[in-house]
Amino acid sequence: MKNLLLLPLALVPSMLAAQLRPDADVLDQMRYDVQYLASDLLEGREAGTPGEKLAVDYIAGKFGSIGLMPYGDSATYIQSFTFSADPVLGPNNSLQIGRAKLKLEEQFVVLPFSGNGVARAKVKKVGFGIQAPDLKYDDYSDEDVKGWVAAIAIGSPDGIHPHSKYLAYHDLSARAAKAAELGAVGVVFYNEDKDVEEPTLSFNAKVKAIGIPVFYLKGDSYHEHIITGNPFVGHVDVQRPQRTAYNVVGLLDRGKENVVVIGAHLDHLGYGDEGSLHRGEKAIHNGADDNASGIAVMLALAADLAEMDQANANDYLFIAFSGEEKGLYGSNHWTKHPTLPISTLNYMINLDMVGRLDSSNVIGVNGVGTSPAWAEVDRVLIGGLKAKTTTSGIGPSDHTSFYLQGVPAIHFFTGTHADYHKPTDDVEKINFPGMLNVTRYIESLITTLNDDGKLAFTKTEEVNTENTPRFKVTLGVVPDYLYDGNGMRIDGITDGKPAAAAGLKVGDVVVKLGTIEVTDMMAYMKGLAAFNKGDTAPIKVIREGKEVETTVTF
Repeated sequence: MKNLLLLPLALVPSMLAAQLRPDADVLDQMRYDVQYLASDLLEGREAGTPGEKLAVDYIAGKFGSIGLMPYGDSATYIQSFTFSADPVLGPNNSLQIGRAKLKLEEQFVVLPFSGNGVARAKVKKVGFGIQAPDLKYDDYSDEDVKGWVAAIAIGSPDGIHPHSKYLAYHDLSARAAKAAELGAVGVVFYNEDKDVEEPTLSFNAKVKAIGIPVFYLKGDSYHEHIITGNPFVGHVDVQRPQRTAYNVVGLLDRGKENVVVIGAHLDHLGYGDEGSLHRGEKAIHNGADDNASGIAVMLALAADLAEMDQANANDYLFIAFSGEEKGLYGSNHWTKHPTLPISTLNYMINLDMVGRLDSSNVIGVNGVGTSPAWAEVDRVLIGGLKAKTTTSGIGPSDHTSFYLQGVPAIHFFTGTHADYHKPTDDVEKINFPGMLNVTRYIESLITTLNDDGKLAFTKTEEVNTENTPRFKVTLGVVPDYLYDGNGMRIDGITDGKPAAAAGLKVGDVVVKLGTIEVTDMMAYMKGLAAFNKGDTAPIKVIREGKEVETTVTF
């Protein structure tokens, strides 16, 4: 191994300077890159929008000018993938109960998990619509809803609260699915308990539709409308569009056996998207730090590495990922549909939010536990940067997708700030000299690893990716956020956690957790919320097309 990084700081830049572009030129280019990518013209670069495509075309053009080989689809720089966008109401939503024609939004709403179509039948009240055999409770014991519209109160026999013994049965989509399973042609929910909050009404692509129309009556009008035998005609028109987004992929080909991936995500939140922390009027989220800064550093690295003989032991694959903000969609897609074999990958460097280095000169380097070789980050002496490291290969950025494929992967990050996921994340707040220091730091690290051959991969002890206030337990899995089938597909499993102990495998699709039917990611999270530490529950998965049942202890 070269000990270049152990040389006096003053000597390191001089050894590389002959083949590095002047700092002033790099700074000018990074300013230009961030100013364009974070301009209002691109409208926040949300995946699947025209603004994202402008960013894609810009990056592809830069790859071409640097001299990278196209390594996307069909000998181009572009790799496309589709994903489900947030649903929207179409023009044909209506509801008539008896003689009353109800007004959309004012008197009724369509629930986010509703299926499309027409429910034309009579209403039948079925209490809370709960079947709980473990509690010897069944609202359907004396009610046959086949061919009826099931009218269901959104409360429960002992209320809606964290200590309800019916907590596992509170989920409305599961109750609607149960009604559909029993033959109902539609469902109408209503609220007769003043202590129960109205259901979530916002549409989300992660919420899967059940097979029948589902409505919610607002206010107290249920008194006059929810009468068993009342005629019911309800139309649901929910549009669930598919969008196309794009990764940009280019190869610096030196004819070497191993490939280093250097990546950064190109997308941001558009006019807000679900990840926004902004609470004011709708506004463009330009994402100068998140992640125009990462793209600019990636482009600087591509231009420099193309000229550096010191970093000639590997090929270098540069990938600008889209869909990161929606759940690592682009990196997930590339690792599932790689444009060169995963087996050739040496290691991965991910750049996400590297534009706000502060006076402490501390840079976060996440994922150093994924290879013993990452110990070198503590020995880099470029720019006075001090590395603050974490070991886990799992984190909320694109390095995770590579770690899950057995690739040593780290993430460079200069820290969060008050402008994170807000419209105020603008170019004026970017520390460009700090970005230059990050660039030189990574170049020095790459040079030091030049003689190490292929890095050894190590699994890491994972942080609890489900450890949010609403969860008291964890299954110990990494969900596949790009999976759009029925259930929750497992993309990674943490050793020593409940899923591993239960014998679950990567690729399993969880379809039932306890008594909760897991139809999608949202249902999975609601299922987790029903359990306490120490609980044991049955779990059903689909494995290679077959149902597998086991038990899990939290």
